[in-house]
This record gives sequence, C-alpha cells and structure tokens, in this order.
Amino acid sequence: KKGFRVDDVMSDSVTHIVTENNSWNEIWDWIQNLKLSNADKLKILNISWFTDSMAAGKPVEIEERHKLQVQKMIQSNLPLPAPVVTISQYACQRRSTLNNRNKIFTDALDILAENFEFNENDGAHVAFSRATSLLKSLPFTISKMTNLEGLPCFGDQTRAIIEEILEDGVSSKVEDLQCDEKYKARKLFTSVFGVGLKTADKWYMQGFRTLEEVKASKDLKFTKMQKAGFLYYEDINNAVTRSEAEAVAQIIETTIHAYRPDVNVTLTGGFRRGKEIGHDVDFLISCPENLNENFLCKIINKLDIQGLLLYYDIMEATLEKRTFPSKKYDAMDHFQKCFLILKLNKALVKNRVLDVSSVPAVRPIDNGTEPEVKTQIKDWKAIRVDLVVVPAQQFAFALLGWTGSRQFERDLRRYTNYEKNMMLDNHGLYDKVKNVFLNAKTEEEIFAHLDLEYIEPWERNA
Repeated sequence: KKGFRVDDVMSDSVTHIVTENNSWNEIWDWIQNLKLSNADKLKILNISWFTDSMAAGKPVEIEERHKLQVQKMIQSNLPLPAPVVTISQYACQRRSTLNNRNKIFTDALDILAENFEFNENDGAHVAFSRATSLLKSLPFTISKMTNLEGLPCFGDQTRAIIEEILEDGVSSKVEDLQCDEKYKARKLFTSVFGVGLKTADKWYMQGFRTLEEVKASKDLKFTKMQKAGFLYYEDINNAVTRSEAEAVAQIIETTIHAYRPDVNVTLTGGFRRGKEIGHDVDFLISCPENLNENFLCKIINKLDIQGLLLYYDIMEATLEKRTFPSKKYDAMDHFQKCFLILKLNKALVKNRVLDVSSVPAVRPIDNGTEPEVKTQIKDWKAIRVDLVVVPAQQFAFALLGWTGSRQFERDLRRYTNYEKNMMLDNHGLYDKVKNVFLNAKTEEEIFAHLDLEYIEPWERNA
C-alpha cells in the first residue's frame, strides 16, 4: 500500500533484499545458491533503507549509505541459517539500551498504552507496555511478521498494530486516537504539573478543551501545585537537558554539603540511565546516620534564601519498620520527599543546547495556549526537581527503584514474586519462604539475591 510489499519467501519477484546482521558476501552466496534468474538485478541493502522507507511511507531513493559494502568473495553453497532468538518475558532479564531499533512500532504502541491507562483498562495497558518494552530490547528491526515468531509478550492486538505499520507505515488506530477530542484533552490537561487524570476528566466533562478555557474559568479552584504548574507551564513542558540536570545537581550538592558534608546526593531517573533529556531531575539523599526530620526543610530554606526556590511541597515519610514490601508493582514508596520547582540560571549551564525550547519533553496539543512565562526573554529556566530522603540501609533498594525504567521495575517485581517467591519494593527485599528481609548495600547484591545477571543502569531503558 505504500509502494512495496514485504515477502517472507524469496522468489524472482523480489527486487530488494534488506539485511541487518549479514555481510554482502553472505547474502550474495545465499542468492547464488537459490539460482534466481534476476540475481544480478537485485538491490542488496542494509536495514536503514527499509526504516527510511517506512518513515517516508514509500520506497526512498537508494543512497550510498543504504548499500552493503562489497568484500572479497567467499564461496559457500549453504543458505543463510535462520537466526535463533531466545528472549525472556521479563525486562529485568533483557538489556534495553537507548538504541531502539523499532521506534516506529514502540511510538505507536506507547500512545495506545497511554490511552488504555487513561481508560483504566489495566489488562490492555500492561499487554501493550510489555510488547513495547520487548521491542526496545531487540537487537534487530522488525521487517516482517515472521520476525515475531517465538517472541513472548505479543498478543493478537499488538501483532495487528505491528502488521498494519509494516504494510502502511502507520497505525490507523493511533491516527484516529490522536484526533479524538477526549484523548487530546486528557493529554493536554495532565501535562500541567499537579493535574492528574481525575481532574483532567472532571474538566473535560465540564466542557473545557483548552488550557486558556480552564485558566479563564471563575468557577474552578486550583491547588498550590496546579497554580505553579500553570505559571511555569512553558518551562516545565520543555525538556530538561543533561547539562541542565548537571547544573541542578551542582546547586543541590553545594547547598546540602554546606550544611551536611557527609550526605550523599545521587542523581537517578532517566539521566542515570544515560538519557540526554528528561521531564525532571530526581535525587536520592542519604547519610550513614539517619537525617533529622527537619533536614529537608532546612535545605528548602537555604534554596529560598538564594532566590532559587519557585515552588515546593514536602511529603513526610510514612514508612513503618514492620511494613512488608508492597505487592503492587507501581506503588509509591514511603520516604520523605520534596517536589519542587527550581530557578536555574542559564549562565550556570555549560555546553547547553542553544535553543532548549526546540526539544519538547511532552507534546502539548493546545498550540493556542499563551504561556504566562516567556522563556525566550528570561535568563533562567524553571526546572522540576524531586528530592527523596532515604535511610542508608535502604539506599540500594531505593536507588534501584528510582532509576527505572517504569517497565523494568514492574517486570523486576513480577519476576521476584512469581519466579523467586519474594517481594521487592523501594524499601527492601523479603523472602516469603524464609520469612526474612534480605540485606543489600548495592544494586549488584540485590540482583545476586534474585539469581539475576546484573543489568547496568544504561541497559534498563525498557
């Protein structure tokens, strides 16, 4: 439908051969063995031509970079062996880097999974999220439906989406959803800091469709967090770059160490996984000796005195010593934490991208919204920051949990429960058979307790 057809079987009608992990010589030997009449007319290309064509929706013109490099001929009478792939259903047993070879599929599945989550369809949301996660871990690009054979996590619905994208280059369900009024409103409203799905649905049911309509309403009452979300909307919804995150880290570390030099400040979240941009900046704060309950208040006060504090909200710790690890895979932890908005002077950001606003962290749908804060005329940027105070004995578990990704953590807890008969959360690891908590000072020790091969943070982008 987009100007080409993907065949599973080699024949004289094939005009282009696309490969990812084979050399030109290997492909040519295989072709010779098939004794095709049009062998000398075949275009032998690498996978980049296929992905470029899929993105364009039609066969693109063959460039030099699309061609396989010809090497010295190696005679062989054997056809290429079919690759054998053994992949776990659990993300914690796969290595998922930022090199996603199947982005055209994962982008579509992510949008559909998000909508299932909006609709509280947990089963479909989990199914699509697992399929997306597995695609991100694959060392090859899906180019035909037979590539999915033997792989876990793919049901009829996800397979249908992938098949349609292979044929048409797009998913009609995704295109329809992106035009759906309710989905657009939910997406837009939840992009405001402090606005959850229930509030977004409430505003939608009241007839609101844009942020301008919401802000202009005299009947709505906004929380302190939502007011900050509207005030700094433009900044918060533009991506935080790595250089900005590092500048924020310097501010937080300097402020904390001036008060307590023995405190450890650790950057977590997507930046610890190697990402270059993110939505916010997360830090774990830990000390060999438990910190005073007023510690965060004192740090917030110091940031305020420096003129760096735009907003803050402290949540007190609710952890009890006898509380078992949670059975819910995405449960919030019980550490003391502070959600704040920090004023970052752009002069502190080294080697920053000149036009930061061109890299959106989210894609707001309300293009007509007139922001209250004009980023382009300010010498500072509002940055979302989370500070989490963690007892030293629980630091390894908190670090593992806050590093993510979300799907990696869900699968890790699911694996722990079903395969090891244990329970894991951000506070500890509990052996249900031995009826004991297992101690760990590092992430490596947690993986060892679970008989798992250690996965580096940059390989957890599931």
